[in-house]
Amino acid sequence: MKRIGDLYQTGDWKGEKHVPVINAPEKAKKGDVIEVNVNIGEEIPHPNTQEHYIAWIKLFFHPEGAKFPVEIGSYEFKSHGEQGLFTEPYVTTRFKVEKSGTLYATSYCNIHGLWDNSKELTVED
Repeated sequence: MKRIGDLYQTGDWKGEKHVPVINAPEKAKKGDVIEVNVNIGEEIPHPNTQEHYIAWIKLFFHPEGAKFPVEIGSYEFKSHGEQGLFTEPYVTTRFKVEKSGTLYATSYCNIHGLWDNSKELTVED
């Protein structure tokens, strides 16, 4: 049986321009607002041309002990050169959580497919 998870690629974002980079604190206090930035091409810029672009980024949080992750947001990048406008695959979001868990970011490049990355977040009382 084929599984979509098998199609996701990953790597070290410092050497691969397609891996989502998750900039988030490692620790936060319960109830605090947490700001997270996710981008593609932080170390090595992604081209973002009409021919080669990032179409979307999705961000999830999987709390410890939970069966499923929660989707924090889905961000689409629609302009890839129309009227000289090129969107950059960079998003910032803010949220509150009650417990520790894992942030997961996924992205899609029209030429190089699906990519993912993750980062642990520890929530303290």
